[in-house]
Order: sequence, then structure tokens, then C-alpha cells
Amino acid sequence: MATASSFAAVFISSAIASCFAEVCTIPLDTAKVRLQLQKKTAAGPAGTVGMLGTMMSIAREEGVTALWKGIIPGFHRQCLYGGLRVGLYEPVKALFVFVGDATLMNKILAALTTGVIAIAVANPTDLVKVRLQADGKSTAVKRHYSGALNAYATIVRQEGIGALWTGLGPNMARNALINAAELASYDQFKQMFLGLPGFTDNVYTHLLAGLGAGIFAVCIGSPVDVVKSRMMGDSTYRSTFDCFAKTLKNDV
Repeated sequence: MATASSFAAVFISSAIASCFAEVCTIPLDTAKVRLQLQKKTAAGPAGTVGMLGTMMSIAREEGVTALWKGIIPGFHRQCLYGGLRVGLYEPVKALFVFVGDATLMNKILAALTTGVIAIAVANPTDLVKVRLQADGKSTAVKRHYSGALNAYATIVRQEGIGALWTGLGPNMARNALINAAELASYDQFKQMFLGLPGFTDNVYTHLLAGLGAGIFAVCIGSPVDVVKSRMMGDSTYRSTFDCFAKTLKNDV
């Protein structure tokens, strides 16, 4: 019972923290999705290049609130994915440790496992979030969903319930890689900082470890993230390999 109680506490606190982070970062995420969906042969939104230019273009053409498109499925995603990946990490890590303390490989295996489990559950929320974020004035494909619930219902009605798991392959690869890089490196960064003079187990050490882990994880997972966003936002790709090959060929 203590273990179940501990898991519930970690799940809830992780979900709340993830939702708070979602509110703060979704404008950047919306711009990221638009940039990922741009093709080399097509002009970007209003001919802009880069993150800041894309954000300014979205705000100018669609209104500032358009930067928060996808916030509702974003909350759905963070409650499921954010809660599960962190909540399951310690229990799963314990399963990989047979003797002594957890090694870096134990941490990586645990994070890979929890990343795959969490996104397999949360993939429909990720799909709806990407589609809402991608649906703008300058985008080629316009679906005009009225909201998150309408998007879920429309996808099931028009494409079948299996379509909610579109892009699951690259999404699992992306989240397994990012989760492994993020959680395992966070553990390592924190352990490294705590071994340095003047560092204690406080919020500043956690923030520094989180910053290092986040940068490392984004560098590792970015290529797969592009493929995931394109598969979810553009139904012309036949498979993960087709999307990767065309992206590599046409956009380098």
C-alpha cells in the first residue's frame, strides 16, 4: 500500500508540474511544430525563418492566443505522459537493479521503458495536440477542429479509432530516447553536482540538473521529433521510413 501511495503521489505531482510547464512552453512548442511541418519547397509562415519569426507571424496573422493552440490536449498529454513516465521511473529502475546501487545503464533502461509505456498510452493526446497546433492560416492542410474533444471525435469518426495512434512508432522512439536522455542524465547531473563543494540537495541543484538534462535530451531526440510531428500533422506519408526518407531527401 505504501508503494501504491508513493506512486500516486509522484504521479499527481509530476502531472501537475508537467501541466504548469506546458502552459509556459506551449508557444515555443507551437512554433516548433509549424517549423517542423515546413517543407523546403514551401515558404514558411509569411516567409519567416526561425523560432522568433514564426511566433511573431502566428501572433500577427492568427492572434496571440493561437500560440496556445493545443493547450487542452497538452494538459491531457502531460497528465498521462508526464505522470506515468516519472511515476513509473523509480519502480521500474528498481526492477533492473539486482545487486548494489543503480548504474547509469539501469537508469537508461528504466527511462527507455517508462518512456515507451507512457507514450503508448498518451499518443492520442499527442496527435490531437499536434494537429491543433498545425492548423493555421498559412498551413497547407486545414482541418478546422473546433476543439480538443471535437478533434478526438472527428478523427475516430473519419479515420477510425486506430488513427489516434498515428505516428506511434516515431513517437515511441522519440519519447524513449528523450526520456532516457532526460531522466538518466538528470540523475547523473544531480549526482555530479551533489559531489561538488557548496552543492546541497535543494531546488537550485534540481534546476541546474534539469537544465542540463533538458538540453541534452533535446539534442538527442530532435531528428525523431521532426518525423513524429510530420507524420501526425501530414497524412501524405505512408510510414515512418517513408517520412524519414522524404524528409532527408527533400529537406536534408
